[in-house]
Amino acid sequence: MKKADVELGAVVNAKSEEELKKQFQGTVEKIYENSALLAITSFDDVDAAAVSDLNYKLVVNFKNMKPARAAKKAKALSTNNVTIEKMAPTMKADNKDKKEKKEKKAPAKKSK
Repeated sequence: MKKADVELGAVVNAKSEEELKKQFQGTVEKIYENSALLAITSFDDVDAAAVSDLNYKLVVNFKNMKPARAAKKAKALSTNNVTIEKMAPTMKADNKDKKEKKEKKAPAKKSK
């Protein structure tokens, strides 16, 4: 591929000259002069330990990238679905809130 063909967020197939044994699939996170930082999203089981050691990121030269097609027989990373729920306030927070509300309601005393 050429630099002009690479866009942020694009999914590409790539190979590593040194770190990984098999081809992998990744998402372009940052573009450099002759290479791009890829977040590895799909890879062969043989490379699982190496990918983990690389924190699922790798800089790859443009000449080692191709536009992506569907991954075949590769381990795809699952995305974590994190849900956030509002927690009930603790007793200390409840008492503090009540105290603040009472102070706001009470009229300020005038001094002479």
